[in-house]
Amino acid sequence: MPVRARPLSPHLQIYRWQIGNTLSILHRFTGVFLGFGFLALAYWFVALATDARSYRSAAHLFASPVGLLAMLGWTFAFFYHFLNGVRHLLWDVGQGFERAERRASGWMAVIGASVLSLGVWLLLWHFHRF
Repeated sequence: MPVRARPLSPHLQIYRWQIGNTLSILHRFTGVFLGFGFLALAYWFVALATDARSYRSAAHLFASPVGLLAMLGWTFAFFYHFLNGVRHLLWDVGQGFERAERRASGWMAVIGASVLSLGVWLLLWHFHRF
């Protein structure tokens, strides 16, 4: 049989990167990251229920720079996943399918998650110095 060149499926070399690609990937990534956050929350609950030494150890871990960075990431992931989920619910009822609306709602999800995360952490910082 002769070997002939067959057409390839469209790939990243053909398609232009768009905000929709990024938002979809970010939505999936934040969902996975929230899953790890639930494991951390379960660890904290178990430490809380066990004894004072276990709780101090968990509190020390979460108050460390790495722990605070992870919690900041989980805060953003929660708000972004929530706001993007609302965006998808609006799509389910037929709203926001126009190109400009999709871009605007995507940016609103990212900016809204950033502002809400910053607001939560400013409130935490105001009421409790780490």
